[in-house]
Amino acid sequence: MDRFTLELPASISMIDERGKTKAFEAMTENICAGGAFLLTDKPLAVGTDVKMDLILPLNNLSKMGEQGSRIDVSGAVVRTESQGMAVCFDKKYNIEPL
Repeated sequence: MDRFTLELPASISMIDERGKTKAFEAMTENICAGGAFLLTDKPLAVGTDVKMDLILPLNNLSKMGEQGSRIDVSGAVVRTESQGMAVCFDKKYNIEPL
């Protein structure tokens, strides 16, 4: 899949081993149709299921006055590195205006 260098704000949530929801903010470094690499100094373990809200700012592109769109997507961590983690998206997503 084609991968694009694209910095987008991402809100990430996951359920920890005690069943509590944990959330944090990150920034994408690159993205493709199948996943994204997220910059974070505390990457989650490989196999961790996550839900993400990716914000697409459209202020300079939209002629309808919308500020942007939000993509709600879920997936799992497939790789970690010292500067972040790679998440593979599942096929369920929702796109809505902000």
